[in-house]
Amino acid sequence: MTQNNPSPPSYLPVGNWRSYRTLLGENRGFRRLWLAGVISHLGNWFNYIAIFVLLSQLTGTGRAVSWFLIAKFLPTAVLGPAAGVLVDRLPRKAIMIASDLTRAAIVLCFLLVRRPDQVWLIYTLALLQESLWTFFDPARRASVPNLCEPHQLNVANALSGATWSVMLAIGAALGGLISAVAGWQTAIVLDALTFLASAALLTGLELPPPAKPATVRRPTWRDLTGINDLAEGCRYVAGDRRVAALLLVKSGWALAGGIFVLLTVFGEQVFPIHGHGGGSGILYSCRGVGAAVGPILAWRYLGESRSAMYRTMGLSFFVAASAYLLFSQAPTLLKAAPLVLVGHMGGSVQWVFSTNLLQRLVPDRFRGRVFAAEMALVTLVLSLSTYFTGAALDAGVGPRTVMVRLALLFLVPGILWSLHVWSGAPFKKNGPADPGEAPPPRPARPM
Repeated sequence: MTQNNPSPPSYLPVGNWRSYRTLLGENRGFRRLWLAGVISHLGNWFNYIAIFVLLSQLTGTGRAVSWFLIAKFLPTAVLGPAAGVLVDRLPRKAIMIASDLTRAAIVLCFLLVRRPDQVWLIYTLALLQESLWTFFDPARRASVPNLCEPHQLNVANALSGATWSVMLAIGAALGGLISAVAGWQTAIVLDALTFLASAALLTGLELPPPAKPATVRRPTWRDLTGINDLAEGCRYVAGDRRVAALLLVKSGWALAGGIFVLLTVFGEQVFPIHGHGGGSGILYSCRGVGAAVGPILAWRYLGESRSAMYRTMGLSFFVAASAYLLFSQAPTLLKAAPLVLVGHMGGSVQWVFSTNLLQRLVPDRFRGRVFAAEMALVTLVLSLSTYFTGAALDAGVGPRTVMVRLALLFLVPGILWSLHVWSGAPFKKNGPADPGEAPPPRPARPM
């Protein structure tokens, strides 16, 4: 555990803004990790909007956006197991820095794309960029419990989730503005610079080395290839039903992941601004705002206990379904945008709460493999949902009809998760004891 917190542990209520100031002020290690995320997340959304603009200029088809998103999702599904093994074996700091530096070089190659017959290069570069993220993300998430005390985890995860979301809102809006005013190429260059800045911040981060096996023996070929580590991780997940169920939460939301394609289609074609598109930046910004405030409001008003988080995750599926059903019938961008905000309040609750609970339940030696496996499942489901959404659009199905179908998909995991919680299964300790269970929440003072 980190040595960056010399003061005695005190409970940090999520609903009080002073908790975030206290965490960032006292925990130097987490502050560096958080600032690196602020910068790189901002650049990521510059990249997304710039590529959406480029694909719209070169192709003008929904399928092109679908293939770009599939190229962003698929590497994690394929490389996730290997990434998890390496994250639990190698220094996580080195993995994050190497990923940042290599991605800086890769995103600059988007500047080579000029003609419609070069669209394949966009997909190839997206594959390479996301392959590196597949190693970066589990290393980052697995490092948070190494930098934070148990009583800081709720606030740390709320801040991390809000950061991703706020950077989505700001990055999408600025990315759209910069692409419109200075060209999509400028947004790509800025994205590359953010990766370099992130790597510079992570250089000064202090993280403990990966845990070593209790017994030392001569390694076999299964040890060297990581097969034994992968099998050990699978046995661990299979032996703890609480962890296995939490691994599926984000994948349940990803069943309707084709919504990301539809936000671009609605923004650029259904709700164009003055007939020239550009609405996707507004919709993605609303997505970011909703995702930022969702977990904080849920923790504040529905409770911070473990049981409250489980119940709230079920409710969030129904919130997302209702919001996007209404979105499908919205007549204007002005009426549609707030519904995106509400829908992604639900999506962010699932993401942040499931991450928080996994960080508490999973021991450090398994954490990289668990988070990598989780993201592999999520991106596989996202890829399939994205592909079928693009195929439906190209087959002539209207975007409003496709949105209705995707919104209804949220009901399936919502019902299943609610039944799972109602059965009491999440609270049966059939696995290891929960490390760092949060203390009972104290009443939060008004923000």
